[in-house]
Amino acid sequence: MDELLLSKIRLGIIAELLGDEWVTFSALQRAINTTNGNLGAHIGKLVDAGYVREEKIFVDRRPQSRYQLTNAGRNAFVAHVRSLESLLGGAKETR
Repeated sequence: MDELLLSKIRLGIIAELLGDEWVTFSALQRAINTTNGNLGAHIGKLVDAGYVREEKIFVDRRPQSRYQLTNAGRNAFVAHVRSLESLLGGAKETR
């Protein structure tokens, strides 16, 4: 399992970014329902790991941060889900 994805908030971020579109910080904050500081810290870890791409732009002269899942992030998520499925399969076999 990917320890980076064991966090509920980081897993929520990845889930929100599974589409190919960019998602703004404020949209992520609303979807995940966490504080700005907490979300920022978790996104930072995903960006540092190369799982999420960050872009800072200006919209109507206001700064906006937006995020997109990278191929590495998508691959890590798929591997993480497979690990969880493997655990579930093993649990069924021991019954």
